[in-house]
Amino acid sequence: MHDTKKIRLFILLFLFFEGAYASNINITDCFINFVNNANQSLDASGLVNGDGGSVPLSDIMSAAGFTYETCLAHCGSGTQNPTWANISQQFGAWLLPYLALISQLPFGARHRVDNLMSAILIVGSPVLAGYSMILTVLNANWISRQFDDLSFPNTKSAVRILISLQQSPLRISNDDSLLSSLVVLPDNDEWWPTTAEFLDYTHTWSIASVTTIAWVVVAYILTVASSLSDVPSNINSNGQGTGSVWLWLIPIVIGWLQLSPKCDYTRVRKAMDNADAMAFVATDNSDEVVKASHLSEMRAVSIDTDMENPSSPDEMLTPPVYNYARAISWSRSAEDVYNAFRIASKKAKDHKPVAIGAKWKNTNKKDFIEPSNRKGNVSEVNAYCRLPRDTVWSPWATGMFFRMFVASLLPLALQWATTGAAVLVVYFTPTVGLGCRSLGYLIYGALATMIWAMLVVSSILSHYAFSYSDRPRSPFSSITIRLVKVVANLLRWGGKSMAIINAIWIIAAGMLQFTSVYDNCYCNSSVLGRGAQYAYDIVVFDHVDLSQTKAAWFGALALAGTTSLGFIFYMNLLTDLVPL
Repeated sequence: MHDTKKIRLFILLFLFFEGAYASNINITDCFINFVNNANQSLDASGLVNGDGGSVPLSDIMSAAGFTYETCLAHCGSGTQNPTWANISQQFGAWLLPYLALISQLPFGARHRVDNLMSAILIVGSPVLAGYSMILTVLNANWISRQFDDLSFPNTKSAVRILISLQQSPLRISNDDSLLSSLVVLPDNDEWWPTTAEFLDYTHTWSIASVTTIAWVVVAYILTVASSLSDVPSNINSNGQGTGSVWLWLIPIVIGWLQLSPKCDYTRVRKAMDNADAMAFVATDNSDEVVKASHLSEMRAVSIDTDMENPSSPDEMLTPPVYNYARAISWSRSAEDVYNAFRIASKKAKDHKPVAIGAKWKNTNKKDFIEPSNRKGNVSEVNAYCRLPRDTVWSPWATGMFFRMFVASLLPLALQWATTGAAVLVVYFTPTVGLGCRSLGYLIYGALATMIWAMLVVSSILSHYAFSYSDRPRSPFSSITIRLVKVVANLLRWGGKSMAIINAIWIIAAGMLQFTSVYDNCYCNSSVLGRGAQYAYDIVVFDHVDLSQTKAAWFGALALAGTTSLGFIFYMNLLTDLVPL
């Protein structure tokens, strides 16, 4: 049964390619024959010069092309047969290095299918990959600055732990006084630095990653130099547009290597399991504590990857591209930890001990709090970290939407700089105008932007629904929450489905160009932009001024290259400000 399906699929693919090249046309030979016949009959109608203007009878042999209608009438609507040597050369030079570079992206999910989907999301929407990356750094910078002004034990370790858990579904709980005890009790002073050390591993530069990046950069520079030195050669199947549209991958890979995300599920899970045995909780007796593991399976700081009803299923996945889905909930959880430390730090500065009625014991050591000042029973420990009663609860962390806005700017610029560079290359390649090739790149950029927008909106709606799902509400509010969940799910499913299509499309777009599928009268004449009546196909470039084309190619190189370098420079600045 399976063999029969495979045979049918092979036959369909064979018929497709056979049909695509069935007409066996050669536009160059067709044009030369047409020019010779026109010269013999002294009829220059249908012929054009390099600018698309009419050719005088005295200059028929210097014609550079013919109108779309003439091309269609004399050469047919078929596609020119490809040169397989050119296909392999263009594919190996322009596309293959980028496909190899995808392997250097950080993954780390529990299941391979999730790793595959993360790669598809990155290829399908580079703007989403850049957004997740920059938002990760901005959140790390934000929480680090929040803790800077606090003077309480273990604040530095707390920052390291929170930043390390950005690639995990972070959960904070104060049930049974778990969080308050973890922050206040001196018995937990070992938990914070030890857990930070458990999580302190790096996924950064390796010989393989450096070699692969160098291969892509050198291949891109050499192929660009080669194409610019001989513009007319294989001008319609040249891969410079493909090389430009994929250039975003270099800064994305370099950025993640600089960031070194803690996304290996197995290692993070093991680190948190090891930390569980060291956490203590306050009891009714201020002189006694009990291990948290003796009370329940709940922990003050945990990564809940098996949660029954998460705000979004993508939040449970550890590959860094999914940070778009968990950044909001992580920020809320991180701010809860910060608030506990902030209130405790304020009371410590005011020399208020945890135990009610006790006196503050001073020490001769600077920035040191005597352990006896941090002991108390469970109600006293809870009160020491409790926010004021008039505090208004919000599901959104401070400045979250501003950071999301800032995180969107440069990825959008990178997406459209590389896509725009590819469009420039093919748009200003004769015949100048919007054609099949440029439209393909525009579709890729537009879909990539739509995917990012859909998934980000989905993450906002999912977090909103999750935050209010366990709170008392009216029947109308219940309907609203359910409706928000449905919309969030539809946006997430739609965005990921579009990402699959877009990832396949951008690879196929390059192959369509290399295999000369676009090399026909319709695509070569830029009918989409010029209209059938004014479209024409430039075939021979001997008498055509290609200075505009070369200038556009140089401009495209500058646009994509400078934006990519700017992205790398910006990531360098951001990561240098954060204790990663």
